[in-house]
Amino acid sequence: MGMVSLSTFTFIDLFAGIGGIRLGFESIGGSCVFTSEWNEWAKKTYQANFESNHEIAGDISQVATSDIPDHDVLLAGFPCQPFSIAGVSKKNSLGKAHGFKCSTQGTLFFDIARIISDKQPKAFLLENVRNLVSHDKGNTFKVILNTLENELGYTVHWKIIDGQSWVPQHRKRIMIVGFREDSGFDWSKLEIPRRGPALSDILHPEDGTEGPIDPYTEGDIGTVSSKYTLSDKLWQYLQNHAAKHRAKGNGFGFGLAESSGISRTLSARYYKDGSEILIAQGADKNPRRLTPRECARLMGFDDSFEIVVSDTQAYKQFGNSVVVPAIKAVADAMKPHIIHSVENSTKAECVEQRAVA
Repeated sequence: MGMVSLSTFTFIDLFAGIGGIRLGFESIGGSCVFTSEWNEWAKKTYQANFESNHEIAGDISQVATSDIPDHDVLLAGFPCQPFSIAGVSKKNSLGKAHGFKCSTQGTLFFDIARIISDKQPKAFLLENVRNLVSHDKGNTFKVILNTLENELGYTVHWKIIDGQSWVPQHRKRIMIVGFREDSGFDWSKLEIPRRGPALSDILHPEDGTEGPIDPYTEGDIGTVSSKYTLSDKLWQYLQNHAAKHRAKGNGFGFGLAESSGISRTLSARYYKDGSEILIAQGADKNPRRLTPRECARLMGFDDSFEIVVSDTQAYKQFGNSVVVPAIKAVADAMKPHIIHSVENSTKAECVEQRAVA
């Protein structure tokens, strides 16, 4: 059983979704010791793709920190929620302390803060939509940074990263990295490829060079199943809708993607009409939406990643996920600092635990 102890550090996967962040940190030698995700369909996909010796916890706000194992790194792609400031002034007038327990109460960020506070991981990566920075006139982000830096005492580095360097999709996300000991982490070590791939690199080629990918393509040359082609009614509706917006001077409407270029951001609502990323199929055929396998590739999941849910759920899951190679790049930049702090950790129990694990 000596194999398992090869993992160089442990991590927990909060708001895990389908495990995109986990993939990035497993790639640098991490071992996942705790997972939390409340969506039942996301859990199905996660369980199909990861071997775990632990159950997936549901609602993290119902999990006591004493039930979470010790870990070196905390990972969380948490939802963006406003913080109520109302509670703060009331506590002020009562002369009570109003640390993060008050300013972030009732949000899911509160759970991240309480776990960091109680478990004191050596590092964390929090991932969110880029709008987090401007959300609620910048107040949300200010409270988050204040909590992490001033109340919890971590050295924090954040950066907005566009997934298009790794995948053919315009997708900006904020990455917030923190270390308990200032380890000299520096974003300049983040390796960003000069040029990302084009959409044609992730589309089913439909020329026989790719075997049939059931149930998304059919026949000898792997033609994309006709069910992904927009119906006349939906295609007409999208064109009318776009024309209406154009007349008003709005930029809305569908996104007909060029296979030589990149796509708009894939969102969780893609299942509704596919309008943000449509693939042209020639003049005499309506455009089609991406297949779930193409969505997986668009997010940087390789083809060994199993899709075990309906198309509707798959579209939601990939639309909510992370760009896996972007996370891997962040993990790579963090790795020497994580390893350094793990090796520096003088706690005998830590060494013992890793030997046991």
